[in-house]
Amino acid sequence: MSLHDDAVLVLKGYEDQPELRDVYLDHLAEHPDGMYKPCGAGHLTSSALVIDPSRGRVLLTLHKKLGMWLQMGGHCEPGDATVEEAALREATEESGIAGLTLLPGGPVRLDRHPIPAPCHWHLDVQYAALAPADAVAEISEESLDLRWFAYEDVAGVADTSVVELLKGTLARLA
Repeated sequence: MSLHDDAVLVLKGYEDQPELRDVYLDHLAEHPDGMYKPCGAGHLTSSALVIDPSRGRVLLTLHKKLGMWLQMGGHCEPGDATVEEAALREATEESGIAGLTLLPGGPVRLDRHPIPAPCHWHLDVQYAALAPADAVAEISEESLDLRWFAYEDVAGVADTSVVELLKGTLARLA
């Protein structure tokens, strides 16, 4: 099965945000290359909010290009077999934490946001990744900074998308 086919199956099984989910599915139906950065109409990305429930905190990265505190994530690569694998790969690469595991249940939410040309849209499939108890984060070259934030501090540093991702993650953990 291709990454494109996996994304379609994941999205068809995602029951929240039906209108946005349909935008993603329409995009993939119209663009066989819609999983990858060269697709000028936009492309799917995959991300994961790294969370440490035992300490009530999340790990955010200060994005080098955007200058914003965000969850770990990025572009799908040809070696990714699944959207989940892409999210876990990105989270591991950007956090430096080995042993992350995705929160069961598939994506936590979807977020579509504009990006500068030549591409136009990121259609992000957002997961949550659980950090092991002894997790030590290491900054990657893609970040300006990497920092743990208490749940209650996230709204003060991150945009609405990250705040909503945290809310969805905490609801799933409850």
